[in-house]
Amino acid sequence: MRRFALGMMTSAALMAGLASQVQASSKDYSKSTKTDLVTKIMGNKSYQVYSSLKLEEVTKKVKTKTKEKKKYTVKKKVAVKKNSKKGKTKYKTVKQVKYKWVTKTAYKNVKKKEWKFGKKLTASADFRYAHVQSKSYKVKGGKRYYYIYVDGRPVGYVNEKAFALSKANVVSQVSLVNNPSDSVGFNAEDAINYVTDQHGSLVDNDSVEISCKSAELNISDTGYVSSRKAGTAVLTFRYGKAKATSKLTVRGDAKEGISSADVTPVKTDLPEIKTWSASDGASLSSSSTITSKDAVSSSHKYWATDMSGNAKGADIETIFYHPAVLSAPGSSNLEAKVSSAVQGIDVYDNDLVTSNLDLGQADNWEARGHMVYYNMRKVEKYKWQLIPSKMLSFNTWLSYIKNIKVSPYMKLGHGQSVGSTKKYVYVLANWNRSINWSNSQELIRVKKSTMEIDKIWTFKVWNGSAKYPRIFLNADVIDDNTLLALFHNASKHRYEYWKISRNGDSFKAKEVGATGSDLIRTGSDPISNSAEVHPEVQGFVWNSAYDVYYIAFNDYLFKIGAGLDGKTDAGKLLNYYKFDTGRREFEGLSSYGPELYLNLNHPTETLKVNHITK
Repeated sequence: MRRFALGMMTSAALMAGLASQVQASSKDYSKSTKTDLVTKIMGNKSYQVYSSLKLEEVTKKVKTKTKEKKKYTVKKKVAVKKNSKKGKTKYKTVKQVKYKWVTKTAYKNVKKKEWKFGKKLTASADFRYAHVQSKSYKVKGGKRYYYIYVDGRPVGYVNEKAFALSKANVVSQVSLVNNPSDSVGFNAEDAINYVTDQHGSLVDNDSVEISCKSAELNISDTGYVSSRKAGTAVLTFRYGKAKATSKLTVRGDAKEGISSADVTPVKTDLPEIKTWSASDGASLSSSSTITSKDAVSSSHKYWATDMSGNAKGADIETIFYHPAVLSAPGSSNLEAKVSSAVQGIDVYDNDLVTSNLDLGQADNWEARGHMVYYNMRKVEKYKWQLIPSKMLSFNTWLSYIKNIKVSPYMKLGHGQSVGSTKKYVYVLANWNRSINWSNSQELIRVKKSTMEIDKIWTFKVWNGSAKYPRIFLNADVIDDNTLLALFHNASKHRYEYWKISRNGDSFKAKEVGATGSDLIRTGSDPISNSAEVHPEVQGFVWNSAYDVYYIAFNDYLFKIGAGLDGKTDAGKLLNYYKFDTGRREFEGLSSYGPELYLNLNHPTETLKVNHITK
């Protein structure tokens, strides 16, 4: 990895740069210069976007001037004889031939090639928060005009000055908990929103040079900053002419986050509930292209059987089908691809935010993806599926695009700990294969106005000591200072509910409830020969109107008392629901006011839960 001030450029990048220089120096600009499909970052200046740009042969009347030598005569008096007696000279008039140069103006038809722009489509400012890509450009008057794809749809040409050229955008402040037991530290790349080259193309984070200036802290060869001792540092990020800095602080209190798991769990009288393994779920049906045959034109509605055996104990019904994809066909690398596979959702008022990770990426340690914001006031249930295609009229498509924002490529963890407030989105970016280690947990705050990260914290929660850590794979945001988090204590067969409060940059944790059950299992594991295999939680949320938690497993939904405002008993199982979704597993839960929402993939859709509070 190239992280430090004098790092070497990779051979692939060097060859790509040389190829680009050769292409740029070519004199035949009538054809597009092809490049790899790259992500373009839009700048703050707005330029016209045109439907086409062609070098066309035109006939023009050209004014020409020629010089000719023209003969003309003049009359001149010439002395012929002098009269000696009278002293007079006689003259006669003669004609004299002279020549002069005359300029003649004429017009003739001349054929020549000129650049012609097509129809004016819109201003590039309309795509400021979209996912913009390109794989070709043309040169007109020494300026590059890139053909762009916007949220997957081919659009047209724009001057490269519309992009953020040689810019670095990073998080200005990072605050880390003092954690003597953290064996990993903070990955400095997590602070990067984007870095671009001289043409506004997104640079891979591994190609960014990162240096650390500090009296107490240092950065490792792999780009991590340890949080085992207190201190401050200035991180500098460089690529070419792009440069930005971030202030990093490791807080001083090593006891921050140490608490007690002392709540007595509420026992349940559950029968043995089994569910299918996630590997047996429905297969992916979305692709990078969509036709009218692919688009879903009717809502799904699934009924659930509840704990008492009522076959219509609740139902879920589609309110919105997501775009099939928000990146151009051929987007092979993960930075460029905005997948349709949603892992988590959050609804706040009319804002819907999703975490989108490519298939299989949620299980990776440094799982990264994109977040997508939708203005639900403008959502149409069926038509938004067609956004990456050209099946919508341009004006209709543009009206949808103005109500979507795509974040930069960012760390998401497994993407199901997502919550939001009026101004911010929060992601608890934990690895779902961490096996409850004592390392710090990373909380990322994203501004809704730009969908860019503006602050990062880490915190830890230990039950007495690092020997008994609490790693939260699922959490819900209550407000800008409070999280509610779920922890499965498999060794003691219980679920714990924790309230995590932030004061400035410091965090406190308190256990606020516990359920004395594993709730559900998938059966035996042929690899470990264990009979106690528990499915992963697919969603966790607190419903403030009824003071209950909802926990999702595959197609099961459990309703648990939260006891936060006295309406219910904390940790008490109130009901559970088995939905007949055809083995489509839930991917995230969200609640706003009394309403409850969940997400399904294959195809990706958000559904509203009905009747569940009765």
